[in-house]
Amino acid sequence: MLLVLLFGGYPLLLVTKIISENKTMNKKAKTILVTGAAGYLASWIIKQLLEAGHNVHGTVRDLHDKAKIVHLLKDSSVDNIRHEHGELKLFEANLLNEGSFDEAANGCDIVIHVASPYFLEKPKDIQKMLINPAVSGTKNVLNSASKTNTVKRIIVTSSIVTLFNNAKDLYNKIDNKVSENDINKNTKRNYNPYAFSKTKAERIAWEINKSQDQWDLITVHPGAIFGPSLSNLTDATSIKMMIQFLNGSFKIGVPNLRLGVVDVRDVANIHIQAALNRSAKGKYIAVAKTLTLLEISNLLKLNSLNIKNKLPRRELPKVFFWLIAPFVGMQRKYVANNVNCLINFDNKKSILELGVNYIPPERTLNNHAEQLIKNYLI
Repeated sequence: MLLVLLFGGYPLLLVTKIISENKTMNKKAKTILVTGAAGYLASWIIKQLLEAGHNVHGTVRDLHDKAKIVHLLKDSSVDNIRHEHGELKLFEANLLNEGSFDEAANGCDIVIHVASPYFLEKPKDIQKMLINPAVSGTKNVLNSASKTNTVKRIIVTSSIVTLFNNAKDLYNKIDNKVSENDINKNTKRNYNPYAFSKTKAERIAWEINKSQDQWDLITVHPGAIFGPSLSNLTDATSIKMMIQFLNGSFKIGVPNLRLGVVDVRDVANIHIQAALNRSAKGKYIAVAKTLTLLEISNLLKLNSLNIKNKLPRRELPKVFFWLIAPFVGMQRKYVANNVNCLINFDNKKSILELGVNYIPPERTLNNHAEQLIKNYLI
């Protein structure tokens, strides 16, 4: 009699087969477009693609802004950078300009659309600063991809926030767990506008996908991304948050707020595995572990980093954050529906179908702190 063990509800024999199949990637070099090339996540995607021997077309807003793209440059040429393995070409493109991505998409096999704005605090003009770049940018990138018959797959960087509205809404779910089958049903753009913009952009992407049969679509849904940056830029939200942990901004205390934490290197790998594995499909949650802000703080080990410890060591009452919310860029409704609320994320699909082995959060967070301190960003 054949003994079949179970792993997360899946037969172990099936799990082994899936991982084995997905480890066998197409060895032929691809040409892959990565939007927002200078960004925190996109830079890691490009690095991993080049190291694997693939050629990359990367888009940036301004080819002359050397401060933002210097980490992508290996010689004096901006347009044609030769790396040890693959080749990187940079193109100028703007999310809001129709046809802006045509040249960069031309001749590509795969498109990885990463570029999208995010703000810790509510922006002054939600439509102009968040919704338009997210939605119009997605339309423009996908339409440019459709103009070249070589593109067969598109990966869109979405977010876990497109899968749920509030942690409080998960009380009726087993283990308060978010899965790829969930959806954020919020229709009010002023409530958590980032989540609204990402949800709307993702919906547009799936609608465009259904209207054609040239390429298939996969969306990746990362949680709070941490880990070392390849640049000295500090505009990524998670980098700003880590700096706030280290510089004492949260020293007085933090709310009991849970984040789905994931390493930037893992998120980059998930994008690449989803792009290259033929059997990959649908949506993938990218979360290693759910941690409270205080648990994040407690995992940081600063003794050997020659920096004064200004980390938060306690959680403050929910009512405190409810009262100060309007003065620190938060909404009281958000505090009411998310602070002190349980939430978890189901990452089995990324493990089983893409063979992801998540980096432990302790390593992620301390690698991140080390990089920021080493680069004198604290």
